[in-house]
Amino acid sequence: MTFSSDSRTQMEWKFSQVFGERPPGEDVHDVDIISAIGFDKSGDYLAVGDRGGRVVIFERKDGKLLNQKRSHRELELMDFTSAWHPDFQYKTEFQSHKPEFDYLKSLEIEEKINKLRWSATPNGSQFILSTNDKTIKLWKVKEHKVKKVKEMDPYPYVNSENALLAERSFITEKVTSSAVNGNHPEWTEKMALSMSLSQDIHSEITDIEDTAQTRCRKVYAHAHDFNINSVSTNSDGETFISADDLRINLWNLEISDQCFNIIDMKPSNMEDLTEVITSAEFHPNHCNLLAYSSSRGFIRLVDMRQSALCDHSAIILQDGDSHELKSFFTEIITSISDIKFSKDGRYMLSRDYMSLKLWDVNMDSSPVATYKVHEHLRPKEATSPRCVQDKKVFLEQSDTILPTRA
Repeated sequence: MTFSSDSRTQMEWKFSQVFGERPPGEDVHDVDIISAIGFDKSGDYLAVGDRGGRVVIFERKDGKLLNQKRSHRELELMDFTSAWHPDFQYKTEFQSHKPEFDYLKSLEIEEKINKLRWSATPNGSQFILSTNDKTIKLWKVKEHKVKKVKEMDPYPYVNSENALLAERSFITEKVTSSAVNGNHPEWTEKMALSMSLSQDIHSEITDIEDTAQTRCRKVYAHAHDFNINSVSTNSDGETFISADDLRINLWNLEISDQCFNIIDMKPSNMEDLTEVITSAEFHPNHCNLLAYSSSRGFIRLVDMRQSALCDHSAIILQDGDSHELKSFFTEIITSISDIKFSKDGRYMLSRDYMSLKLWDVNMDSSPVATYKVHEHLRPKEATSPRCVQDKKVFLEQSDTILPTRA
């Protein structure tokens, strides 16, 4: 992405990089379709989940190394700050979830990854939360150095000292001639020669490279009756939330067999159900604040310090211009599919089927900006019962670019 010379407000988007490009004519399998994606806080790592339950991790391969290899003069000549773009490479992949079967409900649980969230990184390790419809897992991704063998020792199981002792034990008395100090000259010569060869080979057989090792540390299961749609890590680095259609649970990363239900929207009579939870997100800076969206187009900002059960919202963000019923599909169109806080937590971005809205958390009456996405479909919304897919949104680190899926 580059800015034009005449105006800083005009942007030019350019193709940068592609992962998993398939040969022409090859069919796309359902298990290979991407279902979740997420950057870590630094932007140096990218995790991608698919419908087959796999998680693939990419990392930036230049960045700091590129800056170190080039002088300031070279960077100025190539206008590095505006022309350079991040370049990612494959790091590792692992099978996060597998198909399961719930025998109590006679229900198949598919392995599709619904959400990916990076967690805190102590001791240089990366932690990532992945979830399917029912089970959340915490994975640890750690780099370690591996030595690769280029040449093999012709006698890998016998070192120089053992070889010398073995040879000495089979020498007959007829060929034995001891020196004054009790050592045999031919043994000493062979030992020196063997040790020198061993040192030469050792300097040539090792090659060190960085690899990533993944391990499942925790499994958080049996806490949701409905399908999980959101997972969000807290800024305290110790807790996270998981949300389904009617409930939001609070977890501790180190405790996998216990959670606390902090929001419960399930009515006593399911016929009275009017809305469901569609997304939930922790505040990036304040560990006591979280927001969740609903199918009616509302965003609720709650404070966990007020009560143990946070059903009563502190702030409700709603668009005052969208109260009137316009068509049969209004509820589907106004349903919010995803929300994201800005980096400083002052603003929030929401995505529904027709638009992208930017909210100020201090102004709950209406969004500060609305970006039309599918305005060309508005004349057809009353007659077209087309399938509405989830629309995801995320904020770039500069908080000035608002990419979203179409």
